[in-house]
Amino acid sequence: MTQLQAPEGVQVLGKVQGAQQEIITPEALKFLAALHRTFNATRLSLLDARHAVQRRLDGGAQLGFLPETEHIRNDPSWTCAPPAPGLEDRRVEITGPTDRKMVVNALNSGAKTFMADFEDSNCPTWANMVNGQVNLRDAVRRQIDFEINGKQYKLVEKPATLIVRPRGWHLDEPRVLIDNQPMSGSIFDFALFFFHNASYLLSHGSGPYFYLPKMEHHLEARLWSDVFYFAQSYCGVPTGSIRATVLIETLPAAFQMDEILWELRHHSSGLNCGRWDYIFSFIKRRREDRNAVLPDRKDVTMEVGFMESYVKLLIKTCHRRKVAAMGGMSAQIPIKNNPTANDAAMAKVRADKLREVTAGHDGTWIAHPLIRKIAMDVFDEHMHGPNQYHVRREEVVVRAEDLVNPTVRGGKITEDGVKGNVEAALSYCAAWLSGNGCVPINHLMEDAATAEIARMQLWQWVYHGASLDSGKTVTPEYVDSLIKATAPGIPKIIAGVTDKHVEIASRYLAEQVRKERASEFLTVDLMGYLDGGDGGFVSRRSML
Repeated sequence: MTQLQAPEGVQVLGKVQGAQQEIITPEALKFLAALHRTFNATRLSLLDARHAVQRRLDGGAQLGFLPETEHIRNDPSWTCAPPAPGLEDRRVEITGPTDRKMVVNALNSGAKTFMADFEDSNCPTWANMVNGQVNLRDAVRRQIDFEINGKQYKLVEKPATLIVRPRGWHLDEPRVLIDNQPMSGSIFDFALFFFHNASYLLSHGSGPYFYLPKMEHHLEARLWSDVFYFAQSYCGVPTGSIRATVLIETLPAAFQMDEILWELRHHSSGLNCGRWDYIFSFIKRRREDRNAVLPDRKDVTMEVGFMESYVKLLIKTCHRRKVAAMGGMSAQIPIKNNPTANDAAMAKVRADKLREVTAGHDGTWIAHPLIRKIAMDVFDEHMHGPNQYHVRREEVVVRAEDLVNPTVRGGKITEDGVKGNVEAALSYCAAWLSGNGCVPINHLMEDAATAEIARMQLWQWVYHGASLDSGKTVTPEYVDSLIKATAPGIPKIIAGVTDKHVEIASRYLAEQVRKERASEFLTVDLMGYLDGGDGGFVSRRSML
């Protein structure tokens, strides 16, 4: 391992070795530093603005469409950039973390695109983040072939189009300090991929494509737009080469879809219904509203009022602006050795994809290669062209009150629902602490978004003194008893999880349900427990 020569003011606290030295280079760090010094102050001010919005909501204010941007929403004349090469047809997109085996399998899956995830399905250890960049660079150049236990992993001739999801604006990259400040995880992930791959992709008929998560305001989209313009200029890449799809997965963002597209219109490739984070955000942003207490997670389907309304508005908005309206993720995964249960699970997937395509979505997400055929068959049957931009949904009228309608007909809070949330939150947090960001639990693929629903629902039920359908009140002590009963079995069912991981996760969840205010993100809270890559660096912004 050679000594890294970092630019002035830049400290890399994680170890850089082997192929990582081809990613964390002095030139790349100079680019990171330039982006940080130009944009980090704006990022931090926008995060402060989120807290200001939350304080207003806690005080009884209501979310609504912004009067100051009404002219953007009402102007029918503007549209976004045309689809870039490889993004014309996105009917099935597979998602997953950036480990080498996953990258090859996803690119070979037969899906139209692969969203390589540095965010919710990834645990941000230093090794995961930097090795993920190595793997994507190698995949772009078709140099990723490898062998494990005699099995060959080799890219097919026409792999899926690569799209990269960096971390959200709220997350730091604490292993890289610039002028003694941790840099943005968003910029770290975006910039390293862009710096090393943008020109190569463009010269080979593709381009640098991204998914942008967790935004809550159109000014956060403007910040991304500014970052894109800066990056293209700095690296000598033609302006407008980038394409970015924004996940509408926060309640405030649902009121600003047109504005978000407007800010990114020269780089936009559409919006996506990030359904699980959207439910999490709905609970979190309406935390003081007892009327917004939701029932068991299984009852909060895409047909309930606030979910259906945001889907309709997203499709209408995207197609008016000539960009993709992407559907979301079914959490079901194939069930081995139980044909009856597997058939039932796959029927749920098929029904979900049918709902999406008939609503007007231009594509959908899957988490497992074996589900690709189900999703592809449904979209092939009902979507005969590359997209459904012609499905304008002009009959749709969505009011502000529709987007916050918490009614779930027939929904209940049950003992099984509380137990399921404890198991999901506890298991996921323990797995995350072990370095794993997506975990199959009870035949559902859980990532940070679904774990956040579980955590936030437990807090909401305790905070508001919610009752089960049996009449029993959800209390911290009740949650404690379920944690105690669940914890011993977790290391037996999730590889890599230790008793220590479970102990930390158990303490965290018990403390969360007792808080006056549940934390914004578990990934921020638990970041300090991850190996910083140097044997113990702790994020200065993480807390328990």
